[in-house]
Amino acid sequence: MKKPTLLFFMLSILFSCSKDDYSNANTEALSHDNVIREYILHVPTAYDSATAVPLMFNFHGYGGTAAVHQNTADMRSLADTENFILVYPQGTLLDGAPHWNAGLDTPENKSDSDDFGFIEALLEELAANYNIDRERVYACGYSNGAFFSYALACYHSDKIAAIGSVSGTMLEETYDNCNALHPMPMINLHGTSDGVVPYDGALGLTAIDNVMDYWVNFNNTDVSPIENSANDGNLTIEHYAYANGDNSVSVEHYKVINGDHVWFDLNYNGRNTNQLIWDFVSRYDINGLR
Repeated sequence: MKKPTLLFFMLSILFSCSKDDYSNANTEALSHDNVIREYILHVPTAYDSATAVPLMFNFHGYGGTAAVHQNTADMRSLADTENFILVYPQGTLLDGAPHWNAGLDTPENKSDSDDFGFIEALLEELAANYNIDRERVYACGYSNGAFFSYALACYHSDKIAAIGSVSGTMLEETYDNCNALHPMPMINLHGTSDGVVPYDGALGLTAIDNVMDYWVNFNNTDVSPIENSANDGNLTIEHYAYANGDNSVSVEHYKVINGDHVWFDLNYNGRNTNQLIWDFVSRYDINGLR
């Protein structure tokens, strides 16, 4: 029997959710691994099947739902403006709470949900019905959804061109076993007062500085970043950009001083979290800078 990890025990206390709370409206569904899996699909208003368009996966956090996350991290108008297909997948229940299985199949992993397989099957389903640019598939997520985005970048990089993380990090297991097959652009937004996924790390959770160092080293970017900052109300946001990596990829970090464990509602030089993520990842395809 798989053992519960301290991480999921901690998150289950913070984000307890009964089966009755797990509901979404206006979902699509597919069967994977003998489980009906849900997702919310937004096709941009300008979509034309004659033209291949990018695809963005946006993953909810532990205890969350696709519908609630869509409202919190709402990229629909951005998808219409920038002409990309947007998908909010739904995680399965673990101890009564929706989650993403970002871990490897080991005795320490409490979850047995095949989420990597689900996303691959979902990608194939979408590609069969829409003209998707397979070289421009992106993943971003919040909290546990960000853990999963990092895991996709490490274990399924042949499918993913670039990733974004909001209030999330790499599981130590992901950090220790990452095996990305191509330079991976990465943008990370994290608050220094995050009490759920601490900025300085915790048991099973990699410190954000170490996450940045990992991708800077892996992508062979400049070691010294270009630094800028801006104020948004009571928040100070420090921006670190590491450029000139292999295939001209870069790594960026927005350090939100005193920021909490949230999908940030911020304004950095006129751009919110959604725009910052899209502006970053959309510069790249799976071969690097477009």
